[in-house]
Amino acid sequence: MRRLAIDVQPGEYAVARLDAKAPLPAQLLDGAGDALVSLTRTGAELSVVCPAGLAPAGAEVERNWRLLTVRGPLAFTLTGIIAALANELAAAGVALFTMSTFDTDHVLVRNDDLHRAVTALRTAGHEVYGA
Repeated sequence: MRRLAIDVQPGEYAVARLDAKAPLPAQLLDGAGDALVSLTRTGAELSVVCPAGLAPAGAEVERNWRLLTVRGPLAFTLTGIIAALANELAAAGVALFTMSTFDTDHVLVRNDDLHRAVTALRTAGHEVYGA
């Protein structure tokens, strides 16, 4: 695996679940500034990843996540990035939530596990910034 540059984003994130038929919380797209917001709908749920302070009212919310972003853009032909990060974090006992965007990959880890995650990634040879 090649060496990756990973940025620890500021602030706490939340992962939230709304009913599959809930309207998209459009205020998130306008009110988050430069922060990552992800809305994913399946037949069973509407999942939201956003800054914790913007978690939708009435949602089932898991708070205390920190966002690590791989510097991109990453070519679609690259393989194994999430697998490598997941393996390195799993070996350190760090649970994760992953997602990808057009340009790059993102990993959320619990705030309590952030130091351990950063140490594991640096030990594996990655450059981690903002921690």
